[in-house]
Amino acid sequence: MRLRVLAVLVLLGVCSGVSWGKKREIGVAQAGGEFTTIQAAVSAAPAEGAVIRIAPGIYREVVHVDKPRIEFRGMGKRPEDVVLVYGNSAASTCGTGCSATLFVTGEDFFAGNMTIANDYSKTSQVPSQAVAASVRADRAVFRRVRLLGAQDTLYASSMGCMKGAEAGPNCVTGRQYYRDCYIEGHVDFIFGDAKAVFENCEIRSIAHEAGGYVTAESNTRPHQDAGYVFNHCRLTAEDGAGKVYLGRPWRDYSTVIFMNTKMGAHIEPEGWSEWKSAPAPRLPTATYAEYRSSGPGANAVARERLAKQLTSDEAKRYEAKVYLRGADGWDPTGVK
Repeated sequence: MRLRVLAVLVLLGVCSGVSWGKKREIGVAQAGGEFTTIQAAVSAAPAEGAVIRIAPGIYREVVHVDKPRIEFRGMGKRPEDVVLVYGNSAASTCGTGCSATLFVTGEDFFAGNMTIANDYSKTSQVPSQAVAASVRADRAVFRRVRLLGAQDTLYASSMGCMKGAEAGPNCVTGRQYYRDCYIEGHVDFIFGDAKAVFENCEIRSIAHEAGGYVTAESNTRPHQDAGYVFNHCRLTAEDGAGKVYLGRPWRDYSTVIFMNTKMGAHIEPEGWSEWKSAPAPRLPTATYAEYRSSGPGANAVARERLAKQLTSDEAKRYEAKVYLRGADGWDPTGVK
């Protein structure tokens, strides 16, 4: 039985055009696989990395990826076919940072064709932050991945950079690329201080009577080499999503750019909100900008006066190949 399951997984990989190079290939299936849990496969992966091929099913576990060059390949026909899910929350663990279903700190991570979820909000009536994916690694790529949660769905961040001027050499910027993904939530559901590009993604605000915020980016110092770019995305909403803002500054130098993005009517005309509990206004030091927004939620005239509209020349610097290049010339756009 095990051999038959592995044979099917290999065939699926060939048919989908996946190229796995010389990495070790590890199969995960709930019955008959080399491993029955994703974490067991990660723990067994060698130092040079591995391609972990995950058969369709619901895997209820918390997974930590602290090794480099790990790939998750969902082997179903759709991202919905492979689901990694758990239900921790800030209230039930040591805080928001401990609540994730998936933790990624190993560089050169890849996830494709799967769902990563935190279902705490589906099972509890007590509001709490509950992270689906905590990604602090450099050179991480997500393609055709569904990220499901409510408050604080995706922690797209960096390693050791939140201490501001005191971060020093321990601060490693996490460059991340999200392509053809679906991300849902309500309050601050994409947050952290990664240098991340979201391309051709649907960003969906779910029902929440108090409204919400798409982003809560957290750069802590001027000219920090980080920030979020959304390019050719779609901002959609469920009925009952309430008033939604493009973002609010979790830290003083929050940086978020929306380019070529279609925005639904749920987006408030001013677009951006102050972090109201901050000791001093943060919008004056934040970098919030748009380029060629469209749809009923695009309203350049009514936008917060401290936000800006980019010129075509300014927008070029935020294209994924340019923005994520770094000293090593990284180009994630061809990674599949």
